[in-house]
Amino acid sequence: MAKKAVNVVLVHGGFVDGSGWRSVYEILTREGYAVSVVQNPTVSLGGDVAVTHLSLAAQERPVVLVGHSYGGVVITEAGHHAKVAGLVYIAAFAPDRGESVSSLIKDPPPGAPVPPILPPQGGFLFLDAAKFRDAFAADVDAETAAFMASSQMPWGVEALNGTISWYLVATEDRMIPPAAQRVMSKRAGATVTEVAGSHAIYVSQAKAVAAFIDKAAKEVAAKSM
Repeated sequence: MAKKAVNVVLVHGGFVDGSGWRSVYEILTREGYAVSVVQNPTVSLGGDVAVTHLSLAAQERPVVLVGHSYGGVVITEAGHHAKVAGLVYIAAFAPDRGESVSSLIKDPPPGAPVPPILPPQGGFLFLDAAKFRDAFAADVDAETAAFMASSQMPWGVEALNGTISWYLVATEDRMIPPAAQRVMSKRAGATVTEVAGSHAIYVSQAKAVAAFIDKAAKEVAAKSM
């Protein structure tokens, strides 16, 4: 199969690593895309942007840069790289100038579920493992969700304070309220689609997420011709 005109780079969010992208990666690879998965340390925003830049610099074609959750903040900052031709947000934070994850979650909508984030431990955050599935991966099978909870990556408190496009809204999200996702995507002027799924929609609805990325990539490729 001929390679596509653009490459795809996938960026994970907080508490998880890049392995959650596997199904999306496999679908897009079968479609002919060259796909890279960034493994961010999630210690600081600057560090994550630097690691993402390393992946971008290695690309031989224009890139559609995809971010999930906190990964949306990373791609917003890393998106200024010359290789980036488009940004895709998957149930992600899409900050405006001067905003951070901390400022975006400071005043949640009335009645919105509160993520079960435990008190900082040595400058890092974790989700309560017992509540992980309900909050993060409610539509993921119990075995996979349990593994995700047990393999959490520590999320550095500093990363929350670092200061578009296409946007997929996860309508059953209990980490970033869907209403907040709609506000951020509208403010960004993004092309929006909504899919019923949890915060881990990239795991539970991999086909829908891959199809959305494919649509964005095709639009980017068409504009570059």
